[in-house]
Amino acid sequence: MHPLTEPEIRASFINVSKGEAKRLAVPRDLSDLPWDDLDFLGWRDPGAPDRSYLVAHHEGALTGIAFRFPRIQRGFLQRNMCTLCLTTHPGNGVSLLTARKVGKSGRDGNSAGLHLCTDLACSLYLRGKKTVGPDRPEETLTLDEKVDRLTARLAEFVTKLHEA
Repeated sequence: MHPLTEPEIRASFINVSKGEAKRLAVPRDLSDLPWDDLDFLGWRDPGAPDRSYLVAHHEGALTGIAFRFPRIQRGFLQRNMCTLCLTTHPGNGVSLLTARKVGKSGRDGNSAGLHLCTDLACSLYLRGKKTVGPDRPEETLTLDEKVDRLTARLAEFVTKLHEA
């Protein structure tokens, strides 16, 4: 992913109003991020613990998604798997993030959900730059194939947000 600016990020959101996009917390350390290792930019809102954001390229355009997730999670003893990177995490390492749908459907209260790494570091887990533990199963796919799988699953989700 190429480095993004704050105005690019704010202008990319598809499921919030322009006013909400103007007010949301954007990461302060944009210049320090490992852009070459990111397939999307994801972050949690430090001022709103139930909000997360993701910005990715979709069909040639920068696309931002605002997510909400439950504050209280269950399952501390079980492991859960991220839909995008297939990393398994113990406890609250994976959360069901929900995003309001685009347009009238979203204004009517409709949303779609996705199980994601709670820290939204899927790209780093995929590349082995961040680990959960020693028991991650080995895959026979190449890194390019894993990235293609991640981006295809993310594209499917963005498409679902546009459905009525």
